[in-house]
Amino acid sequence: SRISVVHCFHFRGGAELLFDGVKKHQVTLPCQPEPWDIRNLLKWIKQNLLKERPELFMQGESVRPGILVLINEADWELMGELDYKLQDQDNVLFISTLHGG
Repeated sequence: SRISVVHCFHFRGGAELLFDGVKKHQVTLPCQPEPWDIRNLLKWIKQNLLKERPELFMQGESVRPGILVLINEADWELMGELDYKLQDQDNVLFISTLHGG
């Protein structure tokens, strides 16, 4: 069985407001037979971390336009986006580039 892995998620640029203002989350994801990818991770975040207004963070199964996702400081577009398989100790950073209300 796979060991659960610890990940660090950061929310910035206003995205943290959807998570009770908490900018940094240390998370141990539950074990599952398949490696975690970003698609499953977003689903998990929506169910477990997101406190309010999920439509401001998610659109369909991805993040909404205007939210930048960095995996270990690299743009997730270079990493395969939703299909990127999380590695142990990965840092995932979500930055909202949308301002105003």
